[in-house]
Amino acid sequence: MTMIEFHPGFILLTGAVLAAFLPGRARQFIMILAPLLALFALIGLKEGTYWSYTFINNLNLLALKVDPLSWIFGLIFCIIALIGNIYAIHIKKGGESAAGLVYAGSALGVVFAGDWLTLIVFWELMTISSVFLVWYSKTPRAFGAGLRYILVHFFGGNLLLFGIVLKVMAGETEISLLSGTGGAAFWLILLGICVNTAVPPLHAWLTDAYPEGTISGTVFLGAFTTKVAVYCLIRLFPGTDVLIWIGVVMAIYGIIYAVLENDIRRLLSYHIVCQVGFMVAGAGMGTELALNGAVAHAYSNILFKSLLFMATGAVIYATGRRKLTELGGLFKEMPHVTALYMVGAFSISGVPLFNGYISKSMIISAAAGNYLPAVELLLYLASVGTFLSVCLKLPYYIFWGTDNGAQVKEKLPFNMVVAMAASASLCFLYGVNPSLLYRFLPFDAVYQPFTWDHAISTLQLQIAVLAVFVLYMKKLGGKAAVSLDTDWFYRRPLNYLIFLIVRFVTLIQAKFALTGNRLLFVISPFIREPIHACRIDRMKTELFCPFYSDEHYRFPVGAVVFAVVLTLVLVFIYVIL
Repeated sequence: MTMIEFHPGFILLTGAVLAAFLPGRARQFIMILAPLLALFALIGLKEGTYWSYTFINNLNLLALKVDPLSWIFGLIFCIIALIGNIYAIHIKKGGESAAGLVYAGSALGVVFAGDWLTLIVFWELMTISSVFLVWYSKTPRAFGAGLRYILVHFFGGNLLLFGIVLKVMAGETEISLLSGTGGAAFWLILLGICVNTAVPPLHAWLTDAYPEGTISGTVFLGAFTTKVAVYCLIRLFPGTDVLIWIGVVMAIYGIIYAVLENDIRRLLSYHIVCQVGFMVAGAGMGTELALNGAVAHAYSNILFKSLLFMATGAVIYATGRRKLTELGGLFKEMPHVTALYMVGAFSISGVPLFNGYISKSMIISAAAGNYLPAVELLLYLASVGTFLSVCLKLPYYIFWGTDNGAQVKEKLPFNMVVAMAASASLCFLYGVNPSLLYRFLPFDAVYQPFTWDHAISTLQLQIAVLAVFVLYMKKLGGKAAVSLDTDWFYRRPLNYLIFLIVRFVTLIQAKFALTGNRLLFVISPFIREPIHACRIDRMKTELFCPFYSDEHYRFPVGAVVFAVVLTLVLVFIYVIL
């Protein structure tokens, strides 16, 4: 096997091991080299290339299986791993660098998995590695959010695992289409994937944990987990009708909370829920245009969402503030960040000439082509809300609104600006030349985004939203309040439950500790010296034996040997009979 056919995910995992132990410049070199090599390896992969090996009970596992769907997801994962590492190259924590590379490598492992067991191994590795990108913030909020994050993902991973066990027990080890099959395995696998997709009400792990992640770690978090789940839905459940309405609910739910949010990274996290909803709806429609739209929007989303997280991360890095009510007036001090942020905002909002325009519209057009007017209308409303919150509200109150005393205290490292510029360039490049993306889409469907009708109607709608924002600008500003979400319903009860359990155990321990200690005092000598009878002197409260002395006697070793041999003989007779 030549290098060009090597698994790109394994390259990133190897880089993670080196990054964890190498110091300074050597680690920075590996952070760039590993994703570059992974990208070159991926470009050399041809359809059907695979690694096959035999596991326990002659199970044939496929660690590397390539087709157009896995290849295009692998491409964007390698690209964003490179951009994300450029953004993070200044950090001094080798563990955080390693966690990012393991996270990206395990995402590639899922995408190229050809069998169920390989998929679940890399799926769980994603969970374990990604939580460190939250914990490395080293704040109490980050620790709590990371703990909840990993508990929810272990729950979803177990659902997926149980479904996979059912498939393997049925003799189906290779990954196959599940649409229309039904049964317990179908629903367990679907529910397990939906947890990672952040489907309400199982979405709060995302909006809880991502805002608490490290500045560079959040860039990785926004790129991999939900998009890997979207890949799995496209791979396993295309045309599953329930996904259409799940996706619509995600889009509307996410946008409502985003409009209300004050924390800038929490606002963008709700937009992950919203935008992934478009992809889930596309997977549910199942037509070639809808599936291509879901793939294209996942590809575009990884670029513009990472850019938005990088830009807001730059604001947090420079000012130390993350609330809209604490920011404002930063345009003069951060003009480059403002411009790069707006590229991401135009992209996610579907403004013509940016990559969100060429992908999101495919899904909405597919809904119209499938005669789903309600779905089409609701997705349009979600697009309106996206433009309002990300393209208007958030940048206005960060960069142009009332100055709330935010000052640039830290100069941005040059590498952060380079990474943002690279992502912004790709957002614009794909937006003006859609064929660069469309030619790699895995399904046969022709779509032309640049029609006069489409472009003009999109701009008219966005201008109308701009007018509404100008009229109600003061009322749309962030408020220094927390929006309660569905996580409240399990965080509060679980908190009280754990408190009650601890209190109960404490009371039991306090009540029986003295009695237990006395009992232990009485029986421990018998445990140490079980071969003789002893009595307790109640006056002296100590144990003694009137006819046995450790100073004059010792226990016969032959008796021990005899007892052991006798026991073995009895066990042997029992087994034989």
